[in-house]
Amino acid sequence: MTAMTAVTVRVPAKVNLQLAVGPAREDGYHDLVNVFHAVSLFDEVTVTRAEPGPSRLSVAGGLDSHTARVPLDGTNLAARAAELLAREAGVEAAVSIHLAKAIPVAGGMAGGSADAAATLVACNTLWRAGLSDADLHALAARLGSDVPFPLLGGSAVGTGRGEHLTPMPCGGRFTWVFALAEGGLSTAAVFGEYDRLRPDAPRPEPDPSLAAALAAGDAPALGAALSNDLQRAALSLRPELRRTLDAGRAAGALGAIVSGSGPTCAFLAADGAAAGEIAAALAESGHCARTVQAYGDVPGATVLPPSAG
Repeated sequence: MTAMTAVTVRVPAKVNLQLAVGPAREDGYHDLVNVFHAVSLFDEVTVTRAEPGPSRLSVAGGLDSHTARVPLDGTNLAARAAELLAREAGVEAAVSIHLAKAIPVAGGMAGGSADAAATLVACNTLWRAGLSDADLHALAARLGSDVPFPLLGGSAVGTGRGEHLTPMPCGGRFTWVFALAEGGLSTAAVFGEYDRLRPDAPRPEPDPSLAAALAAGDAPALGAALSNDLQRAALSLRPELRRTLDAGRAAGALGAIVSGSGPTCAFLAADGAAAGEIAAALAESGHCARTVQAYGDVPGATVLPPSAG
């Protein structure tokens, strides 16, 4: 059997439709009810056999300053994923990792987590390690709370610290506009601000109205049900994001929300034409660096055929 020399995996970004956050736990994490929704902004991660030694990383993409912020050393979550899977599979982590990025960096859309998930799938395939989906999920959870979801894709609710996933039915295609900001927001800083602002946070609970709207494909009802407990903290750290949200609402968005820990803002549109109008209004407002449009939900990490890599 001829050994593969490279594997490319396509992996989606996410938007949080609901992010309910409980009080800080003794281990420093928070209990969450986190409704993930995979959207059609994709990174493509290619792992290639290399000489033994630390994983080598490279990055490309059309996100300008975003890609410049991607670490290219052992702190990158994709490099950590390759090392972790190699230890689990009992092989040497001898790969180069190339990240072709379309997901914003430090933008609340789990780009780093998506790259880590894609690297797990790619290395498992390249090395013919034979790890099951459940094995990969367990490794992903060790890397970070947001890493398991890109393996699954679609829509799902995450509980615990977000790593315990239950798929949710999605009854239609939803159209999104994302307003990207210059600079990122530290997830740890946003959670710290959340704890300061809401020391008496209640136990997080799922929103049945959001689940019903998602299952029915009802965009107006879903837009009305979007919620993010971290939004107040993100706006406290980056007050200018409030103007971005207001501009999207004024342009006709059915719902407007900070995505995850921010600073990306997500706007649910009625259809593609409405999305174009929202994107144009946001660009004209000057309250964001750029906009991108996408739809959801979409599948999770997918191995591409060699000709598509």
